[in-house]
Amino acid sequence: MSRLDGLVRAAPPPAVVDWLIGGCVAFEVGSGLVSFTVGTPDGAWLVWLHALVGVTLVGLLAFKLARVRHRVLGRVSWDRQTPLSILMAVVALASLATGVFWTVGGNVPIWGWTTLNLHVGLGLLLAPLLLVHLRARFRLPRRTDLDRRAAMRTGATLAAGAVAWRVTETTDRLLDGASRRFTGSKPTADLYDTETEGGRFPVTSWVADDPDPVDRDAWRLRVDGHVADPVSLSADDLAPDRSLTATLDCTSGWYTVQEWRGVRVGDLLASVEPTDEARYVRFVSVTGYRWSLPLEEARDALLATHVGDDRLSHGHGAPARLVAPGRRGFQWVKWIERVEVRREPDPAQWVVTLVSGFD
Repeated sequence: MSRLDGLVRAAPPPAVVDWLIGGCVAFEVGSGLVSFTVGTPDGAWLVWLHALVGVTLVGLLAFKLARVRHRVLGRVSWDRQTPLSILMAVVALASLATGVFWTVGGNVPIWGWTTLNLHVGLGLLLAPLLLVHLRARFRLPRRTDLDRRAAMRTGATLAAGAVAWRVTETTDRLLDGASRRFTGSKPTADLYDTETEGGRFPVTSWVADDPDPVDRDAWRLRVDGHVADPVSLSADDLAPDRSLTATLDCTSGWYTVQEWRGVRVGDLLASVEPTDEARYVRFVSVTGYRWSLPLEEARDALLATHVGDDRLSHGHGAPARLVAPGRRGFQWVKWIERVEVRREPDPAQWVVTLVSGFD
């Protein structure tokens, strides 16, 4: 008996493995997307769980591939679904490999994408491939697949995944990966030559949100909504009188700690007197891109016009951008032209983040 045959014998029942793989992929896609919004340590558990399930998925795929290897390599029982299944396996392994490689300190940029970007892209591609695969191969576990022995094998698989995850975390520390934040992001100095990537930190835009330079002289900031005294301010009206040291953590996989200067949003709101109905503040870009913060959180945010002693460049959001500590970079709206006080949050902002730059 070969080692691969032994791996098959040690695995949980085939249907259980298949369902665990499906569940893990669904969790990885969902938790990966939600983790984009994690900006404070109290949400780190989701990132850790994402990593743990990912490592467990490696073992489950090993069981699966060992089981089907004769059917795939022999080409005897191929059908129209087999090439798609092979593609799904390749994408899954590539997504897992790039995730582990990033975790242990690796990065190989491709066309400006970090390895983390590639990991995310492959993970998103995997979801529709899995759905098509399930449509053709769907079957429920039998009662015999859920007996005590199967449960013990399944539990051992999950426990092995947890141990393997701890090994990757220890390896990361040994390879000087402690500079990573809990979000997985690394310092810009580890990834970019900032002298050629936009100065202090890289210029990046979420999806296609990248307008032409804003005319500073013609630009106006409108502050309105549920307020007593709406105002329209010029760039010169936003004289920076506050500074804030905050971490910009980009979903591309980098972070930078900078001193930002500008106008405290709470001071701006005090000047227009929010009404009793005010609950949220929506920040809107010239592109239509927008994000909302609860009123109390928004008061402590900064409408930045400078980073350090330098006025913001166009790529970094001039004339004004949002600096929201504890939020991820895509929520730090750039090129703001409107601050709107609202009664309710804006669920449509999730759609707008994907389409704002395609105008």
